[in-house]
Amino acid sequence: MLVLTRKAGEGIIIGDDITIKIIELKGGGVRVGIEAPKDRKIYRQELYDKITQANLEASQWSMTDLGAISSNLSTDRNKP
Repeated sequence: MLVLTRKAGEGIIIGDDITIKIIELKGGGVRVGIEAPKDRKIYRQELYDKITQANLEASQWSMTDLGAISSNLSTDRNKP
């Protein structure tokens, strides 16, 4: 991990297309501005963690789940 000290108005360049700028230091918090291409997804860490966890949970299944889905599909096929 790279750790840098920056003052308000200073920035950091990542690669050729991302700029992070310190906007303001206020009340123990830091306001950060990020300039990046529109096709780049930028998330707050806590939101990214929730998305990752939800995706992981959605990808988990058991044989019981498979049996229930299979049963529902066969029931649907028998309906006129």
